[in-house]
Amino acid sequence: MDLPTRTTVLVSGAGPVGLALATRLAAGGVDHVVVDQAVAGANTSRAAVVHARTLEVLDTLGLAEPLIDRGVVVPRFAVRDRDETLLAIDFSGLATRFPYTLMAPQDITEELLEADLQRRGSGVLREHTLEKIDVVGDAGVRVLVEGPAGPREITADYVVGADGMHSPVRELAGIGFAGSAYPQSFVLADVELDWPLPRTEVQLFFSPEGLVVVAPLPGGRHRVVATVDEAPEHPGIDDIAGLLASRGPRPAAAVRSLAWSSRFRVHHRLAEHYRRGPVFLAGDAAHVHSPAGGQGMNTGIQDAVDLGSRLSAVLTEGADPSLLDGYERDRRPVARQVVALTDRMTRAATLSGPAARVRNVVLRGLGALPPVRRAAAMNLSELRWPSAL
Repeated sequence: MDLPTRTTVLVSGAGPVGLALATRLAAGGVDHVVVDQAVAGANTSRAAVVHARTLEVLDTLGLAEPLIDRGVVVPRFAVRDRDETLLAIDFSGLATRFPYTLMAPQDITEELLEADLQRRGSGVLREHTLEKIDVVGDAGVRVLVEGPAGPREITADYVVGADGMHSPVRELAGIGFAGSAYPQSFVLADVELDWPLPRTEVQLFFSPEGLVVVAPLPGGRHRVVATVDEAPEHPGIDDIAGLLASRGPRPAAAVRSLAWSSRFRVHHRLAEHYRRGPVFLAGDAAHVHSPAGGQGMNTGIQDAVDLGSRLSAVLTEGADPSLLDGYERDRRPVARQVVALTDRMTRAATLSGPAARVRNVVLRGLGALPPVRRAAAMNLSELRWPSAL
């Protein structure tokens, strides 16, 4: 696949967000190009939570069922303090075809999206990065792309940055990214362990030392996410076992093997704008936050399909271009609320002493109220914020 000199939409980034956007554009018959700096797609699980609203969105592309077939259906989310359940959220009563959380590793999600994109006659230009953006009025946007064959200039009507937290598109467009980083680092690991709690739950444990999330994965594994003051570069079995022993249920779980691990820093940030002229942002380029609710990739995929639907309507169906103005209006408030919600969850998880006891009493009381449990389920599943398109 060669890099053209002219395209209608240039998408920077071929993670799940960029691939979902490109798939929606391809479904709408929009000429587009996807470039990505990586040599290949994801080969590790990373983002693994797929919520109900995201499955609804993927279903419009015919991709929900194939993903469900390769994931683990999890109908409950539980907030715990060691052995005590403080709040149990059941998704099974939600008004959706997908009343659950699906645990499906990111590499599987990307594999399905890219395969579908190829079936639609499109693909990804790998080892290509955006170096410069010039908005040239009615002529669109001139973009300088650096690739294995050297620099190449392309002209596009629109450019979309789906290129992550350090988005070159956002920086080149001069869009601010307000927020800050959490002081802790995060450990991420996929493990096999002897786990006493049901595989029908995602479990979030509160602890003064930091939160830990445990969730089932395909193949009998579990995903573990935890905050630590300083994570080792390559977290090992003993590191994961120690986190579960100090924060999880008792007796401590035995970690039998480690398939993959990583460490990372987490920010809570929101782009000041999702659009500057013909340049748009989606996914982590527009918003980043704590993984406590597993909503990062979900919010991004929903951004992508919403924006792709708007672009398709304007470019191939004759819709008024003002439809594109609604993208930021509709999607940025969703991200703002997700950033706030996950920040509250992360900070509440690490309370200690009297504050922790008050937190637990409040959560137990709220958890006894069906309207509260339903509101929590709607927020986590993101069904509270259905897309306009």
